[in-house]
Amino acid sequence: MSAIKDKDLKYNLHSWSAQGKLDPIVVTKAEGIYFWDEDGKKYADMSSQLVNSNLGHGDKAIVDAIIEQAQKIPFMGPAFAMDCRSDAAEAVVKISGFPEGSKVFFTNAGAEANENAIKIARQYTGKWKIFSQYRCYHGSSAGAGMLTGEPRHFFNEPGGPGFVKYDGPYAYRAPKACKFENEDDVADFYLELLENQILYEGPEQIAAIWLESVVGSNGVLIAPKKWYQGVRALCDKYEILMVADEVMAGWFRTGKAFAYMNF
Repeated sequence: MSAIKDKDLKYNLHSWSAQGKLDPIVVTKAEGIYFWDEDGKKYADMSSQLVNSNLGHGDKAIVDAIIEQAQKIPFMGPAFAMDCRSDAAEAVVKISGFPEGSKVFFTNAGAEANENAIKIARQYTGKWKIFSQYRCYHGSSAGAGMLTGEPRHFFNEPGGPGFVKYDGPYAYRAPKACKFENEDDVADFYLELLENQILYEGPEQIAAIWLESVVGSNGVLIAPKKWYQGVRALCDKYEILMVADEVMAGWFRTGKAFAYMNF
């Protein structure tokens, strides 16, 4: 075992892992879409690390921009205005498809973005229940972990109140009695389930409905186009906010700036 791996196993707690059986690859170099281990073996980085390095490793323009900003002002709190933060926010609004006047709230990671979106949804609507889909992942912090609809959220339970799970469209795992002729049938079935659940839970209490525009770590599940449009219509009908988590699917990974634009 290398000295690097030995020190890593001694001092680092690896997430989502049984610590006793860990055998991490020691990475010594990364360039473009590849990285290399300490023995010189080359790997294709097919997941872009945590689905965040989609421009590759060591891009010169990015490295130069980081160096330039670090030499100028490495950090400034959110109470102050800065050229780079203002320019970045403007660029996001312009590619998002949202109307002029929309604003960007920068966070450190996806879970933190979802945590703040929960608070924004509740503050804006004055309602407290949050719907999120089974087979989705939204993070592992307190609130984001309760949004998550797969086994990783069990360790967040019982968690805070108001989090409700619904079943999203997945024809392969649909009840055996279902006979779908096409994707519209799939969407219609699951939209009916969702509307029933909205009525059961009380639309006057539901602040927001969460979904991953394209489900990521639970199988890359792409729902029918009619599903997304139907969820939007239900949110309009019952005055509920629709929140699209695009931490994995956004930023041109589906060909468009954000995945919701495909639907």
